[in-house]
Amino acid sequence: MFVLYVILLAIVQGILEFLPVSSFGHLCVIQEFLGMERGPGVLLEVMLHFGTLAAIILTFWKDLVHLFVETLEMALDLVGNLSLYIHNRRTGDKLHYSKIVSSTYRKFSVLLLLSMIPTIAIGFTARRLVPLAAASRLLPGAGILITGIILLVVDLSRLGGKKAARDANYGNAMWIGICQGLSVFPGLSRSGLTISAGLLGGFSRTFAVKYSYILSIPAVTGALIMELGEFASPEMTVGMGFAYVFGMIVSGAVGCFVIRFLLRIVQKGKFRHFAYYCFFAGFVSLAVSFLVL
Repeated sequence: MFVLYVILLAIVQGILEFLPVSSFGHLCVIQEFLGMERGPGVLLEVMLHFGTLAAIILTFWKDLVHLFVETLEMALDLVGNLSLYIHNRRTGDKLHYSKIVSSTYRKFSVLLLLSMIPTIAIGFTARRLVPLAAASRLLPGAGILITGIILLVVDLSRLGGKKAARDANYGNAMWIGICQGLSVFPGLSRSGLTISAGLLGGFSRTFAVKYSYILSIPAVTGALIMELGEFASPEMTVGMGFAYVFGMIVSGAVGCFVIRFLLRIVQKGKFRHFAYYCFFAGFVSLAVSFLVL
């Protein structure tokens, strides 16, 4: 029966990960409703998120290759500039330095790296609170409601612009990183908050969506690394471990089938529709939680 529960959660994750409605919040609510025994920490939720990264990587692989190459070249240019600096100091020469951020993808790489700073800081600081919040009967539903409010405000305000990587500023990157860091708490949609922050900064809808999902790759990978120690927890059994890995595979497979369709909806649809769904899901979750309490 536990394996069937994990498969259900994996399917939910594979679909909702690409919509701004908090897949993490839904996973916590479903586990509570089903009376599913929680494993150690939030390892299952993180592994299911890691599974859907496969779909994100396959969708944005061309951008990821460009980002990797440009980041590597930036690192080499930094080393070269350091060598030039030492040479100029010793000899008095005035050799010119290479421009580090010299292309769109280099700017994109720097923005992503800056966004990761507050994400890592908040995620590390809140790492002990997240399992407690995930186990709460009230917080995931409340978080989904907050997500709905944010989405509705963004939609009614008609936020957004025409900015892409070349036009974005580093302050935008930091705010997006802060929003991603806050989304470690269940119910606060990572994509909903980060896309909203991008639109608030004047990003185009297409670039805000791309930025949000590419930014999720290092964040979810880092979260998995932090949670891997839970495999050694006394609560973890061999069967549970295999079920977790199988769930990760299922969530990835489902995500690969639906990602392009769902991202098209996010890029072109109205956020108010997602907001209305969040209000419905959040109120139902809270109502049932109060009845159970």
